[in-house]
Amino acid sequence: MPRVAIFVDAGYLFAQGSTALTGSKKKRIETRLDKNAVLAELLAVAKEKADGASPLRIYWYDGALGYGGPTLEQEAIASSDNVKLRLGFINKAGQQKGVDSLIVTDLINLARNNAISDALLMSGDEDVRIGVEIAQGFGVRIHLLGIVPSRGSQSKHWSQTLDVPPEYDRRLLAKGRATIGRNLDSEEKRFLRNTFRDKTGSRSP
Repeated sequence: MPRVAIFVDAGYLFAQGSTALTGSKKKRIETRLDKNAVLAELLAVAKEKADGASPLRIYWYDGALGYGGPTLEQEAIASSDNVKLRLGFINKAGQQKGVDSLIVTDLINLARNNAISDALLMSGDEDVRIGVEIAQGFGVRIHLLGIVPSRGSQSKHWSQTLDVPPEYDRRLLAKGRATIGRNLDSEEKRFLRNTFRDKTGSRSP
């Protein structure tokens, strides 16, 4: 059964979300998250982008102050159904650290274990690109999700790492299933997508 996992960089969500709502980036203490609305919207987008895939879980990545435990807000997120909280840390300069490596690790492990067919990724950091590329190599479709205005808030290289366009990918996989009479495994999906990119000249660098 196709499964989709959702990966959310909370630092990006708060920073870009506050910019979209107010016109400028706000401090975390100045913002309030409607977690039920956000989680519901993420699931709705995943359903739209990964048509036919059932949700595995939402991975929520955030920073803890110093090396402390989760805040009350983070605990509320962690207690939500089908949500896994993963914490990096925030250093003395207020910078979020360790989150990108957590995203990359989870994305690769799920792809390698054939646990997901699709990944919805909300992040703006170039450092997760390697995880995207490796997951794609295992046949996972990556759907990058940004908050409008996303221009300038996400790496300019994302367009180079995205897989076969969804409108072609669905038909490509459907044709493959029809040809062999069963669902394709990760290796077969990767071969089919690579062949498509070779034929169309659209292989990612």
